[in-house]
Amino acid sequence: MRKILVVGAGQSGLQLALGLQSHGYEVTLMSNRTADEIRSGRVMSTQCMFHTALQHERDLQLNFWEQQAPKIGGLGVSVAAPGSHDPGPTQRAIDWLGRLDGYAQSVDQRVKMAGWMETFAQRGGQLVIHGAAVSDLDYFSRAYDLVLVSAGKGELVQMFGRDPERSPYSEPQRALAVAYVHGLGPRPEHPDLDAVRCNLVPGVGELFVMPTLTTSGRADILFWEGIPGGPLDVFNGVKDPAEHLSLTLGLMEKFTPWEYARATKVELTDAGGTLAGRYAPTVRNPVGRLPGGGLVLGVADVVVANDPITGQGSNSASKCAAAYLSSILERGEKEFDEEWMRATFDRYWDTARHVTKWTNAMLAPPPEHIVNLLGAAGQLPPVADRFANAFNDPADFENFFYEPEKTGAYLASVTGA
Repeated sequence: MRKILVVGAGQSGLQLALGLQSHGYEVTLMSNRTADEIRSGRVMSTQCMFHTALQHERDLQLNFWEQQAPKIGGLGVSVAAPGSHDPGPTQRAIDWLGRLDGYAQSVDQRVKMAGWMETFAQRGGQLVIHGAAVSDLDYFSRAYDLVLVSAGKGELVQMFGRDPERSPYSEPQRALAVAYVHGLGPRPEHPDLDAVRCNLVPGVGELFVMPTLTTSGRADILFWEGIPGGPLDVFNGVKDPAEHLSLTLGLMEKFTPWEYARATKVELTDAGGTLAGRYAPTVRNPVGRLPGGGLVLGVADVVVANDPITGQGSNSASKCAAAYLSSILERGEKEFDEEWMRATFDRYWDTARHVTKWTNAMLAPPPEHIVNLLGAAGQLPPVADRFANAFNDPADFENFFYEPEKTGAYLASVTGA
């Protein structure tokens, strides 16, 4: 029986550990926190998983919360009109909703990771509650056929060198601020449809609103992405959750009053329901070398960390785990050498590269043809639907998004012009 060590108990590490376990591998999982500590701790993320990523969970029969979590049937885009956040009436220059072919879902990672971790242990997996340093891995690596590092923060990440060719940004491009709330009202134009709402405020940042399942049941996530140094970049050092929520709502009132109108009665889901931070989007070399010469393979956002502006983090983590699981199973009894590690990463990069390209494009001010595309989606439901469904398959953006000629040709094909 092949022995595999997975370091880090997030979406990718746990999905991969449970997948390997179901195929008879002897898996050890290292986590720096217990399931109870995760469940009662602070929120770790925003997450909205689209159809393909959800299907990877279903394939492993890990979709424990599918019946409880809101079924997200659409994705809406609103763009604030220029100058609309000055005093006076606020207008949306663009406002539309695209329908998803297969619903999306969001489950608070405190719920999911704690539940999956308990399942892993119940199924006989070896769970080690211990923060891992490079020296620990150096010691452990001799006892395992393969060591996978899926802990996206801390000193372990430093083993994987930055890939400058694939990492155009060296500084964080957004300041992130998250609040989980109860009591958000529906959007009046679609009161019966759960949808993710992407609100773009040009030159300022973005507000995302998404339905989720949290520790206390159904909730919504209010998620600001602020351009560093701009008016949304005010959460640094805010420790009090009530102050965090108050700042969130004040910014909504100023910049996205159409969303604020349904948030006047919200309250935090719990004392751990806020999160703030920032990081530079980075692609890294997938193979880490331990001091004793052993090799480890980086997983998910250890090796490809994109800004959350396109909502791809948990989707990419799920797709990475699925790709790595297939590669490990196909390897059989052969050695997990460096060549295999690089080929395994390349298999994942084949999908991840589309996410990275799209995310980095969305972090920059939009060129004219993108503004035209977003505007056209307001008049043409097929365009809105295609844009929404590309969140599930970002490779499709190659066909109609990046190049003005392709965008023009696509819009002409829809209008029959």
